[in-house]
Amino acid sequence: MILELADIRIQPGKQAEFDLAIQRGLTEVISQAKGFCGYKVNKGIESPERYVLMIFWETLENHTIDFRESPAFLQWRGIVGSFFAVAPTVEHFKLLAKSA
Repeated sequence: MILELADIRIQPGKQAEFDLAIQRGLTEVISQAKGFCGYKVNKGIESPERYVLMIFWETLENHTIDFRESPAFLQWRGIVGSFFAVAPTVEHFKLLAKSA
C-alpha cells in the first residue's frame, strides 16, 4: 500500500467552505478511483488554513497514472482547487513499521 501525503494551504477565511468541498471531492470523486483504499484529512489547529490529506492507494501508479491522468483528477481539482493559496505539496510513502 502507498500513502499519498498532500500538504494543503488554503486561503484564510475559507475553512468552513473548504471543509465541505474536500469531503465532497473525496467521497464523490477520489473514492471511486482505481486502487483507492481510504483517506484521512487532518485540519491544522495552530494554522487553521493548513490541511494534511492522506490517501491510501494499492500502488503508486493508481495515483500517479490511473487517477492523475484521468478526467476524475480535473473533477477533483474543480471542487477544491479554487481554495488553494499555493499548489499543494504531494509526496508518496511506503510503510516501514506500524503498531498493532
